[in-house]
Amino acid sequence: MTARHHIEAFLEMLAAERGAARNTLLAYRRDLEGFAAFAAGRGEDLAAASEATLRGFLVALEASGLAARSAARKLSALRQFHLYLLRERIRADDPTTGLDSPRLPRRLPKLLSEAEVDALLATARARPDAAESATLTAALELLYATGLRISELLGLRRSALATEGRMLLVRGKGGKERIVPLSEAARTAARALPEKGTWLFPGRDPAHPLTRQAFWLMLRRAALAAGLDPARVSPHVLRHAFASHMLARGADLRSLQLLLGHADIATTEIYTHVQAERLARLVEAHHPLARRRARG
Repeated sequence: MTARHHIEAFLEMLAAERGAARNTLLAYRRDLEGFAAFAAGRGEDLAAASEATLRGFLVALEASGLAARSAARKLSALRQFHLYLLRERIRADDPTTGLDSPRLPRRLPKLLSEAEVDALLATARARPDAAESATLTAALELLYATGLRISELLGLRRSALATEGRMLLVRGKGGKERIVPLSEAARTAARALPEKGTWLFPGRDPAHPLTRQAFWLMLRRAALAAGLDPARVSPHVLRHAFASHMLARGADLRSLQLLLGHADIATTEIYTHVQAERLARLVEAHHPLARRRARG
Protein backbone atom coordinates (compact mmCIF):
# COMPACT_ATOMS: atom_id res chain seq x y z
CA MET A 1 0.00 0.00 0.00
CA THR A 2 1.15 3.53 -0.70
CA ALA A 3 1.48 6.26 1.91
CA ARG A 4 -1.74 7.82 0.64
CA HIS A 5 -3.65 4.56 1.12
CA HIS A 6 -2.35 4.15 4.67
CA ILE A 7 -3.37 7.72 5.52
CA GLU A 8 -6.85 7.27 4.03
CA ALA A 9 -7.40 4.02 5.93
CA PHE A 10 -6.26 5.63 9.20
CA LEU A 11 -8.55 8.64 8.72
CA GLU A 12 -11.50 6.40 7.89
CA MET A 13 -10.87 4.56 11.17
CA LEU A 14 -10.82 7.84 13.11
CA ALA A 15 -14.08 8.96 11.53
CA ALA A 16 -15.87 5.61 11.95
CA GLU A 17 -14.65 4.50 15.39
CA ARG A 18 -14.02 7.79 17.16
CA GLY A 19 -16.35 10.17 15.35
CA ALA A 20 -13.46 12.57 14.66
CA ALA A 21 -14.57 16.00 13.42
CA ARG A 22 -13.80 17.21 9.90
CA ASN A 23 -11.24 19.77 11.08
CA THR A 24 -9.47 17.10 13.14
CA LEU A 25 -9.26 14.82 10.15
CA LEU A 26 -7.91 17.64 7.97
CA ALA A 27 -5.23 18.44 10.56
CA TYR A 28 -4.20 14.77 10.82
CA ARG A 29 -4.03 14.51 7.05
CA ARG A 30 -1.71 17.54 6.83
CA ASP A 31 0.52 16.22 9.61
CA LEU A 32 0.84 12.75 8.12
CA GLU A 33 1.37 13.99 4.57
CA GLY A 34 4.09 16.33 5.85
CA PHE A 35 5.89 13.46 7.57
CA ALA A 36 5.40 11.18 4.54
CA ALA A 37 7.18 13.75 2.36
CA PHE A 38 10.01 14.05 4.91
CA ALA A 39 10.40 10.25 5.12
CA ALA A 40 10.35 9.95 1.31
CA GLY A 41 13.20 12.46 1.18
CA ARG A 42 15.21 9.99 3.28
CA GLY A 43 14.22 7.08 1.07
CA GLU A 44 11.75 5.61 3.58
CA ASP A 45 8.07 4.72 3.32
CA LEU A 46 5.56 6.32 5.68
CA ALA A 47 4.45 3.01 7.21
CA ALA A 48 8.03 1.72 7.62
CA ALA A 49 9.79 4.88 8.79
CA SER A 50 12.52 4.40 11.39
CA GLU A 51 12.78 6.04 14.80
CA ALA A 52 15.80 7.97 13.49
CA THR A 53 13.66 9.47 10.73
CA LEU A 54 10.94 10.41 13.21
CA ARG A 55 13.56 12.08 15.41
CA GLY A 56 14.95 13.89 12.39
CA PHE A 57 11.45 15.12 11.56
CA LEU A 58 11.00 16.58 15.06
CA VAL A 59 14.44 18.24 14.88
CA ALA A 60 13.50 19.76 11.51
CA LEU A 61 10.24 21.09 12.97
CA GLU A 62 12.13 22.74 15.83
CA ALA A 63 14.71 24.21 13.45
CA SER A 64 11.92 25.68 11.32
CA GLY A 65 10.73 27.70 14.31
CA LEU A 66 7.45 25.82 14.70
CA ALA A 67 5.81 26.42 18.08
CA ALA A 68 6.26 23.62 20.60
CA ARG A 69 2.49 23.17 20.91
CA SER A 70 2.13 22.68 17.14
CA ALA A 71 5.04 20.23 17.09
CA ALA A 72 3.45 18.30 19.96
CA ARG A 73 0.20 18.05 18.01
CA LYS A 74 2.06 16.62 15.00
CA LEU A 75 3.82 14.09 17.22
CA SER A 76 0.45 13.10 18.71
CA ALA A 77 -0.88 12.45 15.20
CA LEU A 78 2.18 10.28 14.44
CA ARG A 79 1.78 8.35 17.71
CA GLN A 80 -1.85 7.55 16.94
CA PHE A 81 -1.01 6.62 13.36
CA HIS A 82 1.68 4.18 14.46
CA LEU A 83 -0.62 2.66 17.09
CA TYR A 84 -3.08 2.07 14.26
CA LEU A 85 -0.35 0.41 12.17
CA LEU A 86 0.57 -1.79 15.13
CA ARG A 87 -3.05 -2.75 15.81
CA GLU A 88 -3.64 -3.60 12.15
CA ARG A 89 -0.38 -5.61 12.08
CA ILE A 90 0.95 -3.47 9.25
CA ARG A 91 4.16 -3.21 11.25
CA ALA A 92 5.39 -5.11 14.29
CA ASP A 93 6.80 -2.21 16.32
CA ASP A 94 5.97 1.35 17.31
CA PRO A 95 8.94 3.67 16.64
CA THR A 96 7.29 6.58 18.47
CA THR A 97 7.54 5.02 21.95
CA GLY A 98 11.08 6.31 22.47
CA LEU A 99 10.32 9.86 21.39
CA ASP A 100 10.03 12.70 23.88
CA SER A 101 7.26 15.24 23.42
CA PRO A 102 8.35 18.85 22.89
CA ARG A 103 8.49 20.78 26.14
CA LEU A 104 5.38 22.92 26.21
CA PRO A 105 5.35 26.34 27.85
CA ARG A 106 3.20 26.41 30.98
CA ARG A 107 -0.10 28.02 30.07
CA LEU A 108 -1.17 30.23 32.96
CA PRO A 109 -4.90 30.76 33.43
CA LYS A 110 -6.64 34.05 32.70
CA LEU A 111 -7.58 35.93 35.83
CA LEU A 112 -10.03 38.51 37.04
CA SER A 113 -9.16 40.79 39.94
CA GLU A 114 -11.31 40.83 43.08
CA ALA A 115 -12.62 44.24 42.03
CA GLU A 116 -13.63 42.91 38.61
CA VAL A 117 -15.46 39.96 40.18
CA ASP A 118 -17.27 42.41 42.49
CA ALA A 119 -18.27 44.53 39.49
CA LEU A 120 -19.59 41.48 37.65
CA LEU A 121 -21.66 40.40 40.65
CA ALA A 122 -23.04 43.91 41.16
CA THR A 123 -24.07 44.03 37.50
CA ALA A 124 -25.74 40.61 37.76
CA ARG A 125 -27.83 41.79 40.71
CA ALA A 126 -28.89 44.90 38.78
CA ARG A 127 -29.99 43.16 35.56
CA PRO A 128 -33.42 44.48 34.47
CA ASP A 129 -34.83 41.00 33.86
CA ALA A 130 -35.64 39.64 37.33
CA ALA A 131 -35.44 35.96 36.35
CA GLU A 132 -32.11 36.47 34.57
CA SER A 133 -30.79 38.50 37.48
CA ALA A 134 -31.67 35.78 40.01
CA THR A 135 -30.17 33.01 37.86
CA LEU A 136 -26.99 34.88 37.01
CA THR A 137 -26.43 36.14 40.55
CA ALA A 138 -26.83 32.67 42.05
CA ALA A 139 -24.61 31.10 39.38
CA LEU A 140 -21.84 33.66 39.81
CA GLU A 141 -21.99 33.51 43.61
CA LEU A 142 -21.74 29.72 43.51
CA LEU A 143 -18.95 29.68 40.92
CA TYR A 144 -16.87 32.22 42.82
CA ALA A 145 -17.60 30.70 46.25
CA THR A 146 -16.77 27.13 45.29
CA GLY A 147 -14.68 27.06 42.10
CA LEU A 148 -17.13 24.68 40.44
CA ARG A 149 -16.74 23.68 36.80
CA ILE A 150 -19.62 24.90 34.62
CA SER A 151 -20.72 21.29 33.99
CA GLU A 152 -20.84 20.74 37.76
CA LEU A 153 -22.82 23.92 38.33
CA LEU A 154 -25.47 23.31 35.68
CA GLY A 155 -25.72 19.66 36.71
CA LEU A 156 -26.71 20.57 40.27
CA ARG A 157 -30.03 19.27 41.52
CA ARG A 158 -31.94 21.12 44.21
CA SER A 159 -31.24 18.18 46.51
CA ALA A 160 -27.53 19.06 46.33
CA LEU A 161 -28.12 21.88 48.81
CA ALA A 162 -27.61 19.77 51.92
CA THR A 163 -27.57 20.88 55.57
CA GLU A 164 -29.78 23.90 54.96
CA GLY A 165 -27.58 25.08 52.12
CA ARG A 166 -24.39 25.36 54.17
CA MET A 167 -22.70 22.66 52.13
CA LEU A 168 -23.01 21.65 48.50
CA LEU A 169 -22.82 18.07 47.26
CA VAL A 170 -21.05 18.12 43.87
CA ARG A 171 -20.65 15.33 41.35
CA GLY A 172 -17.41 16.02 39.48
CA LYS A 173 -15.30 14.34 36.80
CA GLY A 174 -15.58 10.59 36.65
CA GLY A 175 -18.71 10.68 38.82
CA LYS A 176 -16.64 11.47 41.93
CA GLU A 177 -18.55 13.32 44.61
CA ARG A 178 -17.20 16.00 46.91
CA ILE A 179 -18.72 18.36 49.46
CA VAL A 180 -17.83 22.05 49.35
CA PRO A 181 -18.85 24.76 51.83
CA LEU A 182 -20.96 27.70 50.70
CA SER A 183 -20.59 31.36 51.63
CA GLU A 184 -23.58 33.16 53.12
CA ALA A 185 -23.95 35.19 49.91
CA ALA A 186 -24.00 32.02 47.81
CA ARG A 187 -26.55 30.37 50.12
CA THR A 188 -28.81 33.41 49.99
CA ALA A 189 -28.62 33.62 46.20
CA ALA A 190 -29.29 29.88 45.80
CA ARG A 191 -32.32 30.04 48.11
CA ALA A 192 -33.71 32.94 46.07
CA LEU A 193 -33.97 30.79 42.95
CA PRO A 194 -37.53 29.76 42.05
CA GLU A 195 -38.27 26.09 42.55
CA LYS A 196 -39.01 24.61 39.13
CA GLY A 197 -38.57 20.88 39.11
CA THR A 198 -35.42 18.89 39.80
CA TRP A 199 -32.65 21.21 38.66
CA LEU A 200 -31.20 24.09 40.64
CA PHE A 201 -30.74 25.95 37.33
CA PRO A 202 -33.61 24.78 35.10
CA GLY A 203 -33.76 25.63 31.42
CA ARG A 204 -36.75 26.88 29.47
CA ASP A 205 -38.06 23.37 29.80
CA PRO A 206 -37.82 22.69 33.57
CA ALA A 207 -37.30 19.01 32.82
CA HIS A 208 -33.81 19.90 31.57
CA PRO A 209 -31.03 22.00 33.12
CA LEU A 210 -29.98 25.36 31.74
CA THR A 211 -27.64 24.95 28.76
CA ARG A 212 -24.08 26.27 28.65
CA GLN A 213 -24.98 28.39 25.64
CA ALA A 214 -27.87 30.09 27.47
CA PHE A 215 -25.71 30.76 30.51
CA TRP A 216 -22.87 32.11 28.34
CA LEU A 217 -25.24 34.63 26.71
CA MET A 218 -26.33 35.90 30.12
CA LEU A 219 -22.74 36.10 31.30
CA ARG A 220 -21.66 37.96 28.16
CA ARG A 221 -24.40 40.59 28.62
CA ALA A 222 -23.38 41.08 32.25
CA ALA A 223 -19.67 41.37 31.34
CA LEU A 224 -20.43 44.09 28.78
CA ALA A 225 -22.64 45.95 31.25
CA ALA A 226 -19.85 45.77 33.84
CA GLY A 227 -17.35 47.26 31.38
CA LEU A 228 -15.37 44.02 31.08
CA ASP A 229 -14.11 42.40 27.89
CA PRO A 230 -16.35 39.32 27.42
CA ALA A 231 -13.32 37.43 26.09
CA ARG A 232 -11.83 37.65 29.60
CA VAL A 233 -14.96 36.39 31.37
CA SER A 234 -16.08 32.77 31.45
CA PRO A 235 -17.13 30.21 34.06
CA HIS A 236 -13.63 28.73 33.93
CA VAL A 237 -12.06 32.14 34.53
CA LEU A 238 -14.22 32.45 37.65
CA ARG A 239 -12.93 29.05 38.78
CA HIS A 240 -9.39 30.37 38.32
CA ALA A 241 -10.32 33.57 40.19
CA PHE A 242 -11.66 31.53 43.12
CA ALA A 243 -8.45 29.48 43.32
CA SER A 244 -5.96 32.32 42.92
CA HIS A 245 -7.79 34.66 45.30
CA MET A 246 -8.05 31.89 47.92
CA LEU A 247 -4.34 31.18 47.60
CA ALA A 248 -3.49 34.87 47.84
CA ARG A 249 -5.44 35.05 51.10
CA GLY A 250 -3.63 32.15 52.72
CA ALA A 251 -5.38 28.94 51.61
CA ASP A 252 -3.09 25.91 51.44
CA LEU A 253 -2.68 23.86 48.27
CA ARG A 254 -4.05 20.60 49.69
CA SER A 255 -7.32 22.23 50.77
CA LEU A 256 -7.56 24.00 47.43
CA GLN A 257 -7.04 20.67 45.65
CA LEU A 258 -9.99 19.15 47.55
CA LEU A 259 -12.24 22.13 46.88
CA LEU A 260 -11.46 22.14 43.16
CA GLY A 261 -11.75 18.37 42.80
CA HIS A 262 -8.29 17.97 41.25
CA ALA A 263 -7.12 14.36 41.14
CA ASP A 264 -3.46 15.47 41.10
CA ILE A 265 -2.09 18.30 43.24
CA ALA A 266 0.27 19.18 40.38
CA THR A 267 -2.79 20.62 38.61
CA THR A 268 -3.48 22.84 41.62
CA GLU A 269 0.15 24.02 41.75
CA ILE A 270 -0.39 26.11 38.59
CA TYR A 271 -1.85 28.77 40.88
CA THR A 272 1.43 29.14 42.76
CA HIS A 273 2.97 30.18 39.42
CA VAL A 274 0.16 32.67 38.91
CA GLN A 275 0.84 34.21 42.32
CA ALA A 276 4.60 34.28 41.67
CA GLU A 277 4.07 36.18 38.41
CA ARG A 278 1.70 38.62 40.12
CA LEU A 279 4.21 39.30 42.90
CA ALA A 280 7.00 39.78 40.36
CA ARG A 281 4.90 42.40 38.55
CA LEU A 282 4.16 44.15 41.86
CA VAL A 283 7.88 44.33 42.70
CA GLU A 284 8.70 45.56 39.21
CA ALA A 285 6.03 48.26 39.42
CA HIS A 286 6.55 49.46 43.00
CA HIS A 287 10.05 48.64 44.24
CA PRO A 288 12.13 51.86 44.51
CA LEU A 289 15.19 50.39 42.77
CA ALA A 290 13.10 48.97 39.91
CA ARG A 291 11.43 52.34 39.33
CA ARG A 292 14.76 54.14 39.52
CA ARG A 293 16.31 51.83 36.92
CA ALA A 294 13.30 52.31 34.64
CA ARG A 295 13.79 56.10 34.75
CA GLY A 296 17.50 55.72 34.09
